[in-house]
Order: sequence, then structure tokens, then C-alpha cells
Amino acid sequence: MTVQPHDVNADLHAHSIHSDGTLTPRALVERAHRQGVQLFALTDHDEVSGIGEAQATAAALGLRFVPGVEISVTFAGHTVHIVGLNIDPANEALLAGLAHTRSGRMRRAQAMADGLAAAGIADALDGALKYAGNLDLISRTHFARYLVERGVCSDTREVFGRYLVEGKPGYVPHRWAGLAEAVGWIRDAGGVPILAHPARYRLSSTELWALFEQFREAGGVAVEVSTSSHSADDRRRFAQMAREFGLEASRGSDFHGPGESNAELGSAALLPRDLTPVWHRYC
Repeated sequence: MTVQPHDVNADLHAHSIHSDGTLTPRALVERAHRQGVQLFALTDHDEVSGIGEAQATAAALGLRFVPGVEISVTFAGHTVHIVGLNIDPANEALLAGLAHTRSGRMRRAQAMADGLAAAGIADALDGALKYAGNLDLISRTHFARYLVERGVCSDTREVFGRYLVEGKPGYVPHRWAGLAEAVGWIRDAGGVPILAHPARYRLSSTELWALFEQFREAGGVAVEVSTSSHSADDRRRFAQMAREFGLEASRGSDFHGPGESNAELGSAALLPRDLTPVWHRYC
């Protein structure tokens, strides 16, 4: 009997130590398998170096695997993320684009540390670097983990709210790739572009509509309807936007590590049956 795509436990958004996750690609895939995930994608931020290990582990376990990436994009002065699924991780255009996107992270990290020092938190850069498995991809999450270690805050969510969002002492804006650029890199690499967790962006209704419109016009294919940061109302809202824009739908935990993520691997809510799961092409 053929399994319908809606019935597949797909988790198409997760991170390893090659970006800001806490598990190796091997451990991440093994955990996904234990959690009953049937189709899995590794989507590290602006990096594809963990895909080989994840793919080999998935093959050994008999777990269907999709190579992916999550690209940071600047849109209307905000950072948004575009997931690419089933990419060729050796594609030269994609690799060049990701390398360009990663450049400047260390300068931003130093500026973040300077802001935290002015707020009375010294040595934050050295502390954050201890948590960065890939120094080219040092991020706010690594600073957040260090501040929890220092006892400044009780968890990473509190750190972000008090120190690392716009208007707080550790926040430093960064100019990422353009939306059309990122979608183009994904498509050049044979991948499917997906707008990640749209409820997380602090965009006005007009800006959000423009984001969907420009994403579709650039060649975007799907939107993440079900993910750990989306409430039931968010899922209903973005399911409706998927219908209005003719987009497919995706599902992923956005898992970063045990005890740190909002949801376990494979536990995101199921998609509405009338939406087309983006993974129909992989089943």
C-alpha cells in the first residue's frame, strides 16, 4: 500500500554543530530516527559541510534523507530565512553564495561583544566561541548559550529578550543575501526554496504580503506552515497564505538541541490535508 505524503512524518528543518545546533550530524540523524522521523533534512545556517555525515548516517539507518540549507536574507531591513531542500551541496554557485553570506559574521560578533561589555558582561566573544563548532558561523545563539553558562539568564530565550534583539545592548544588524539571490542559489543547485517560519519575522501585514509576493516571483515554492515557533493561529494564518499564493507547505521542528528547542524532532503539527506537502516529490 502506498503511503500518502500527508501521512509521512517529515522533519525538514533542523540544525547541527556545523551551524548553531548542539549535536553532530550523526547524532542528530540518529535522534531523528529514534523519534520516528521518516523523512529528514539537515538545514544548517549558510553551511552545507555537515550533509555528507548526515547522509551517510541516514543511509545506514534506512532513513530517507534530503540535503538542505537555511540561508539568511535581508528583507525590508529584517533578517528572514529561506530553506533550500534537495540541493546539490557541491554546486559552485551555491557554495560561493554561502561563503559570501558567512563573511562578516566575526566582525558582527566582535561588535556584539563590545555592546555586551558596555552592559557589564565582559569576555562574551571568547565565551561564545567555545560554543561555535564552526567559527565562520558564530551567531547570537552561541552568545546566548554563554550568557546562560555565566548565570546572566536562566535560558537562551531570556537572553535573546534581554540582550540580543533590536534595541538591546548585544544586538548588531547585519546585511545578508538578497531574497532573489538566495532563491536563485537554491534553484541553481537543483533545490526547492521554502520560506521558513514566517511568524517569527517582525513585519507589518503589508511587509509580510510583499515578502510572500516577492518570494513567489523570485521562484519560491513553499512556506513553512508547521514549525515549533508557530502557534495554532499562526498555522491557520500561513496555511491560508499558502492557498492564496499558490504555495506548497512544509513542516519542520527547527530543532537545535535537547533541552533548548521548542519542539522535539518529528513533533511539529500535521499539515492541513488540502495543502500540498513540499515533500510529495521525495515520497
